Amino acid sequence: MSLFDSVRKFENLHVVLWLLKDVCWISDFKIVGMIMVAPTLALALYLTWRFRGVRTEFLTNAAVCAWISANSVWMTGEFFFEDSLRPFAIVFFVIGFCFIGLEYGLQLWSKRAPAPMLDQSLAEEMAE
Repeated sequence: MSLFDSVRKFENLHVVLWLLKDVCWISDFKIVGMIMVAPTLALALYLTWRFRGVRTEFLTNAAVCAWISANSVWMTGEFFFEDSLRPFAIVFFVIGFCFIGLEYGLQLWSKRAPAPMLDQSLAEEMAE
């Protein structure tokens, strides 16, 4: 089983957690929404770490971590601080754009297709 197959279930779970957090946010379930930040961000950080050897995946997942952080700061501001934390959330959105911009910049600079996926042997080594 490749690294990509082994983390696919975590990626799918990550989407469920993220959606649950956002449903709590829009439904004004403050406590559950805040609790959902921890597993959602933790799983995003785990996926980022697992893909640290694949530049495209790593930078994309790092941008997702920044996005979840931005959403979480924004949600916290709406829940508890009269929506006054948006400027702080913007910082995380900008960080996410920097990660994605770096990846696309590197792709354009090298004038090649997106970074190739790991070969099977390296994927198995990273999965251990």
